[in-house]
Amino acid sequence: MHSMLKACQKRTVSMKVLEDAVGSIQTELLGTMDREVPSTVIGGLAMKHLQEIDEVAYVRFASVYRQFRDINMFMSELKSLLENR
Repeated sequence: MHSMLKACQKRTVSMKVLEDAVGSIQTELLGTMDREVPSTVIGGLAMKHLQEIDEVAYVRFASVYRQFRDINMFMSELKSLLENR
């Protein structure tokens, strides 16, 4: 939730929408019945939800989560986002 909040800073995303997304992520993870869940799985689910909620927040989150090293990686993600619209 904390990272998703940071990604949505100064965006018009309500707390309710983020709480619903986090609840959905928790429900999905509980449904797997795994005792331990890698952080990569949680991050991937957060990215999936943010992409549906707000594209700018998604790119912000992805830039930290995927550790973009240069502008080319950033542009590649933006192109992928535009193609999937």
